[in-house]
Amino acid sequence: MDILKATTYWLKSELFSTPFFILFGIIFITASAGFWQLGKTEMARAYIIPTLVAGSLLCIIGLGLFFTNKSRLKAFEKSYKLDASAFVETELERADNTLKEYSNIVFTAIPIVLILCCLSLLFFKTPAWRASMITIMAMLVVILLIDGTAHARMDEYNKQLLEAKKETKH
Repeated sequence: MDILKATTYWLKSELFSTPFFILFGIIFITASAGFWQLGKTEMARAYIIPTLVAGSLLCIIGLGLFFTNKSRLKAFEKSYKLDASAFVETELERADNTLKEYSNIVFTAIPIVLILCCLSLLFFKTPAWRASMITIMAMLVVILLIDGTAHARMDEYNKQLLEAKKETKH
């Protein structure tokens, strides 16, 4: 198994998916501008700030992930050429930590926050609160969609790293 090829494939897949954060961020920012320009009701006007904040956060997340992963592309090759077994160990540790973070944050904390936002809609009746909770829910759904596929890729990559670790011990 060529683990460098698998690593490069995984990283390029990540580089493909992270711009979706930016795309959705732009959609949220555009929606904010639409609410600002066309919003006539109090509820529509209440969405201006929450969608602008959510869109900005999604763009920041997307840009941060994209440039971080882009810089790793060359570093992976250098690291692999220096010491392949150390590279596999380091990547395996990083992949394990990332999978734990997905488990704790993406698949535990985000659903809890979604439930709390849904429940808060029963208690908060003001347009600003309702718009904020609905926008938070929409942003978290976007994060779940994108990170759900990223988790699947990371899980597969982790399995390839485990296989490569077995091969390097023989």
